Amino acid sequence: MSDLFQSAPTHQPLAARMRPETLAQYMGQTHLLGPGKPLREAVERGQLHSMVLWGPPGVGKTTFARLLAKECDARFATLSAVLAGVKEIRQAVAEAEQHNAQFGRGTILFVDEVHRFNKAQQDAFLPYVEEGTVTFVGATTENPAFELNNALLSRCRVYLLRSLDEEELLGLLERALQSDDELKARKFDIADGVLAEIARAADGDARGALNLLEIACDLSREESGEKGGSLVIDEAVLAEVLSADVRRFDKGGDYFYDQISAMHKSVRGSDPDAALYWFARMLDGGCDPLYIARRTVRMASEEIGNADPRALPLALNAWDVQERLGSPEGELAIAQAIAYLAVAAKSNAVYSAYNRVLADVRRDPSYEVPIHLRNAPTKLAKSMAHGAEYRYAHDEADAFAAGENYFPEEIAERRYYHPVPRGLELKIGEKLETLRRLNRESDRQRYKNG
Repeated sequence: MSDLFQSAPTHQPLAARMRPETLAQYMGQTHLLGPGKPLREAVERGQLHSMVLWGPPGVGKTTFARLLAKECDARFATLSAVLAGVKEIRQAVAEAEQHNAQFGRGTILFVDEVHRFNKAQQDAFLPYVEEGTVTFVGATTENPAFELNNALLSRCRVYLLRSLDEEELLGLLERALQSDDELKARKFDIADGVLAEIARAADGDARGALNLLEIACDLSREESGEKGGSLVIDEAVLAEVLSADVRRFDKGGDYFYDQISAMHKSVRGSDPDAALYWFARMLDGGCDPLYIARRTVRMASEEIGNADPRALPLALNAWDVQERLGSPEGELAIAQAIAYLAVAAKSNAVYSAYNRVLADVRRDPSYEVPIHLRNAPTKLAKSMAHGAEYRYAHDEADAFAAGENYFPEEIAERRYYHPVPRGLELKIGEKLETLRRLNRESDRQRYKNG
């Protein structure tokens, strides 16, 4: 007689069933794990080192950590930064020490969402990582430079995991249909283009792609007749899958970046209603308001800039209110800033200029500072004419030295900042045009042009 209290086998979702067992089955990340790549060679040699895996959801951070342990014959232990504290960290380390002594093999301690640990919790790992008691592998969706302590980062290598492209996702979906026993047991007739559309909708997320496929399989409709009772997945089923209202949000979850992007684009598109809607959705899902406050400051510079310089201090003030007063006053201040940014005049002129300057500086040689702009703190510097022909702008008419050049001579004519004809930048553009006309008409410029 069967035991009435015996647990039934737990059904695993498709994404779990398709988890690769070997590196050969692992999809994507060829920039790190392709033949001849340093990380691939280190794994094949069994040379473990502590690392941080940084990338969006669904790219295989947890899977890679498990495969790393398997390939290197190491024990795999895991902690979640959402649930664990210093006590759990010490307990995990104690278990690793006991295991290492008993079996003579290392332990990989995988910490999911490591960015959620505070400074004290992150510091708790340091002596054990330093001594080699554990090989630390952290996973994060956030920029480690902002979220992790320098002391911990200095002991780890950071690897950026990229979203899978549509071709890789399509291959994953096809492999699931061909190799998963549960799906093979059911007879599916899939319309042309459906798998490609699922791959496109998943937007680089392997787990998301498999989840969408599984939902499509569950929603498939049976068709009798010539097809012998096959289950049809066509455009109608696909539309139902992709139109589902998924009200889920988490700082490390699948829909995090979509909602952040929606809020940012609503501000850029001057739609305060939509911007506030996405703000409320994120708060309702448990997003840290301080994270949104930081993004609001970014938007003030990137999307509004000098078209309305009041936007940046308003965003900073909202951040400050959130830190000082917390909820709900802080969220109201952030909402005020978001609404203001949405209706403010828009300009990305400074953002674009900054990116162009960075690109040029990284590409160009290190041009010398012109003699007349150099500092002259010593007699030697003065004897070399440093600063000798510099014109002090405040001594000139309207505090402007017409014809003066402040660039390296080789790139004297470059222009990066192009104000837009909106908001305050309309006036800034008019002033710059006047100053440039004075430069062109100056005696020095006419002499230079011969």
